Amino acid sequence: MRTAGLLHKEILQIRRDPSSIALALVMPIILLLLFGYGVTFGARNIEVAVVLESRGQAARDLIGRLEGSTYFLPTRVATLSEASDMLTRQEVSAILHVRSDFDQRLSSTGEAEVQLLLDGVDANRARLISGYVAGLVSEFNGVMLRQEGAGRDPPVVQLHTRLWFNEELDSRRTLVPGLISMIMTLTGLLLTALVLVREKERGTMEALLVTPVRANEIMIAKLLPYFLLGFAGLGVTVALARLLFGVPMQGSVSTLLLLSALFMLASLGLGLLISSIAPGQMVASQISVVIGFLPAFFLSGLLFDIRAQPRWTQVISTIIPTTYFIDASKTLFLAGDVWSVLWKDAAVLAAMAVILLTIARLKLKKRLE
Repeated sequence: MRTAGLLHKEILQIRRDPSSIALALVMPIILLLLFGYGVTFGARNIEVAVVLESRGQAARDLIGRLEGSTYFLPTRVATLSEASDMLTRQEVSAILHVRSDFDQRLSSTGEAEVQLLLDGVDANRARLISGYVAGLVSEFNGVMLRQEGAGRDPPVVQLHTRLWFNEELDSRRTLVPGLISMIMTLTGLLLTALVLVREKERGTMEALLVTPVRANEIMIAKLLPYFLLGFAGLGVTVALARLLFGVPMQGSVSTLLLLSALFMLASLGLGLLISSIAPGQMVASQISVVIGFLPAFFLSGLLFDIRAQPRWTQVISTIIPTTYFIDASKTLFLAGDVWSVLWKDAAVLAAMAVILLTIARLKLKKRLE
């Protein structure tokens, strides 16, 4: 009977605290949806700039296979210089260059070369694109072999691949800049989400309310320590990335500090907003993990290519601050101060920081009143 009574008490406690049910039922559903629909190791919708200088039939057939593939989104451009600018601005992920003497060399010498230029900032995506294009060229060579028939040496198209920004395709150079954002997310979001609910659970919120301090002062006092703590983590991470893993730093330190400050403010704003509406620390932790950490880890482009994901997860990724900071940090570390890319990420992070901090400030004022 005593065991039955204790069991009944625990069941009533779970009914009074729906967060336990959410942790047991909602979290598995979210993880299943993320892994089942949102996470993929492949690459699709690959933007490729095609520079077709040859007007021969073989060159047109080769590019036709690229344009007919479900993996690529090719764009014809007139010059290699124009395509290079698009690759630098991250408007495309690769350039396929077919020189003007392609058909002539193929018919006269039996060999011709196609150049593939890849953006190596995302090492995994670059490997996949290289494999896809190599398979396409191999298939094209197979068709030419069947057309020539037995007893004759068929023409052979060779693929020459060149990588930009990460020539060794070292995945650490891709992951380490992204991990900086996750470390700062832990400080800016998960820790900040507990600052107000902790006061409430400890019973110190009432003492704070009777003091003459204003909402702005409370907000600054709550956020500034975590802002500085996040920058301390940034400094340690960058130093270790440079010393232990040899990750290059092509951009300027001032640009990195600016982007990091905008990202930290956005993360702090989201964390404070969660803390102002959550009834307790456990619920605040769950909310920050579900709407903050998990999307930032799986849907921000840290591990999985956003462009290969379903449309609905791509939409979710656009409202995650980590998405823009990861994109900016990879560009900054591996390509440099490419402001044609960085200003867009900086503008979105600034807008998110203003919106989230403003909403958190209004919620904080309402709670204090």
